[in-house]
Amino acid sequence: MKRIKINLDKRSSLSYEISMGYNILDRIGLVIAKSNLAHRYIVIADSNVSAIYGAKFLAVLRDMAINVDLIEFPAGEKSKNMDSILAIVRKLIGLGVDRSSALIALGGGVAGDMTGFIASIYMRSIPYIQIPTSLLAQVDSSIGGKTGIDLPEGKNLLGTFFQPTMVFVDLQFLNTLPDGEFNNGLSEIVKYGIIDDIELFNLLERETDGIRKRDPDLLGTIIGRSCKIKKGVVEIDERDMGVRRILNFGHTIGHAVEAESGYKISHGNAISVGMIASARISEKLKHLSSGDRDRIEHLVRSIDLLDHIPESISTEGILSKMRTDKKKKGDSIPFVLLKKIGLPFINGSVEEALIRKTIEGLRK
Repeated sequence: MKRIKINLDKRSSLSYEISMGYNILDRIGLVIAKSNLAHRYIVIADSNVSAIYGAKFLAVLRDMAINVDLIEFPAGEKSKNMDSILAIVRKLIGLGVDRSSALIALGGGVAGDMTGFIASIYMRSIPYIQIPTSLLAQVDSSIGGKTGIDLPEGKNLLGTFFQPTMVFVDLQFLNTLPDGEFNNGLSEIVKYGIIDDIELFNLLERETDGIRKRDPDLLGTIIGRSCKIKKGVVEIDERDMGVRRILNFGHTIGHAVEAESGYKISHGNAISVGMIASARISEKLKHLSSGDRDRIEHLVRSIDLLDHIPESISTEGILSKMRTDKKKKGDSIPFVLLKKIGLPFINGSVEEALIRKTIEGLRK
């Protein structure tokens, strides 16, 4: 397994490793068994992931003499709410889970966010492990300790910063990932290229065919580069108070589109639209060249990500969701904009009239 260390200042107890490889479930079980992290483990997985990997993963852990149970919840973003959290917590209590136990998130971003949130508050916190099965979770949500759940008013409005103890990225999980979920992760990888790594952006432009075919060597390269970018940002700004905000490129409008659609538009597609919107705003404010804006839009389209906002989603609804964005300060919402590909900056606010015009210009 390749390893990437997340170093969080001098707090060595909060530092951890991302271990990455292909078909490494047995080695994951061995590392967990040797860690002596807990006397008991509870795997939390959605119904889709549980059906494919739940029994197999439990068998691996039990072969290592690990005491483990599984809790399943209905798949989908709509499960990421307080009712689901309380239902899982009551199952933990019923199983007799105590502070000598640990949780294992097996799944995509929803499973990871929910498991981390529960771990941060159950009996005033217990450890948890991230085993992301989606491309999006492997390059983004499993790294950095952000947890959260959604409210009707917006996405991730309740949450904590709580770092996992270990993260395991098994590329074999991507073999069974539906195309839509695969594209969710590609959107975040494109974001990393846009905000930090022009060489990664160039690689994505060159290798669109290999990406669509899920070439394992290519995926290993771009996932590894993405994890290192996320690691670097998290180490500088663990609690999202400064430079980490550049990771929100495309998310301000994207999260609003996602929520206003009732989560019918996937996270990745919503963020791809949000990235185009942010690039267009950057161009209109004379920060970004039309050539770089065009490259961003062309890459989004070339890997089959959403490049427009459906007419069924109202502009007023999007703007309303943006007004409850957790990143806003007073009446202003900080925007991540671009001076060029690889060089983002945080703008104090963008006038609502320009945001409205940009949204309307993305209609199709």
